[in-house]
Amino acid sequence: MTRKNWDRQELILAINLYFKTEFGKIHNRNPEIIKLAKYLNRSPSSVGWKLVNFASFDPSLKKRGIKGATHTSKLDKKVWDEFYNNLDVLSFESEKLLAELKKSTVEKLNNLSEIDLLKEGKTKEQFVKIRVNQSFFRKTILASYNNTCCITGIKQSELLIAGHIKPWGIDKENRLNPRNGIAINALHDKAFETGLITITPDYKIKVSSVLKKQEKVKFIQENFCMYENRSIILPTKFLPDKEFLQYHNEQRFRA
Repeated sequence: MTRKNWDRQELILAINLYFKTEFGKIHNRNPEIIKLAKYLNRSPSSVGWKLVNFASFDPSLKKRGIKGATHTSKLDKKVWDEFYNNLDVLSFESEKLLAELKKSTVEKLNNLSEIDLLKEGKTKEQFVKIRVNQSFFRKTILASYNNTCCITGIKQSELLIAGHIKPWGIDKENRLNPRNGIAINALHDKAFETGLITITPDYKIKVSSVLKKQEKVKFIQENFCMYENRSIILPTKFLPDKEFLQYHNEQRFRA
């Protein structure tokens, strides 16, 4: 296979896959990497190595001393920065490019039905973009946490939610920021959303006094109080931003 330079669209597609791939599965045997390589007329090794390149730009990996590859190009860095700093636009653009590559539509790739498209009083274009971006965020967060609940360790993806630390309706700029997300089961997501639990900036679980008053209730003890001061299961990439966690502790948690 003839070696050729990567262009912007190919890099956007590769970044899309990087966001949605578990860190431990970034290798040339991954079926999704093999599929993208075939679409791009490249080798799986070339695509896998490009994803490793992007790990060197991931800010949370840098803080943990994980360097990724060192042979990155100026265009790699430029497109990564464009994508990471403009997720609302670029995540949707990347999904559209992927749909075109697969000769499909973003609606089909993200399982949006015609009934869905008629809801919420928005134009079709607005609604599709919101839903596609939400789907992208979910895939990114679940991949970052290896499809594992950060509190309980549950690994059943159907039971997991890509929760926001700073709520969707409050911080528009960080709606799609993967460092504003946690993989969490539905029960604890509701408790987190309503301030009955929080995660401290040093990644410890704290339980509200509202629940602690009921600690003799078996359900409360087994599902909440037992996790007090335990560390969450950390993601392999896109570590939660400590400033966002500090906000939740100070503004949302019912101490």
